[in-house]
Amino acid sequence: MTRYLISFDDGAMTFPEEEMPDVAKAAHEVVQEAKDAGVWVFGGGLESQRASVVATDGTVTDGPYPETKEVLGGFAVVDVPSREEALEWA
Repeated sequence: MTRYLISFDDGAMTFPEEEMPDVAKAAHEVVQEAKDAGVWVFGGGLESQRASVVATDGTVTDGPYPETKEVLGGFAVVDVPSREEALEWA
């Protein structure tokens, strides 16, 4: 089969604090369903974009790239026979 990368933007998991337990439960259920179906390879979340120290003198910058509103927030890799099936998992 072919492995497909499914990416989620940083805002995909932006919910009110009181909804997070239900959202996390639903996300874990989808991952478990993919594992049970034998298509889950791996996945995970990424840290939010932040300023970083990039110089020995302590200078802080936004990073080497232009500021953007779209940041990768997480990903999943599935092993399925077609693009269409990967889109169903997405």
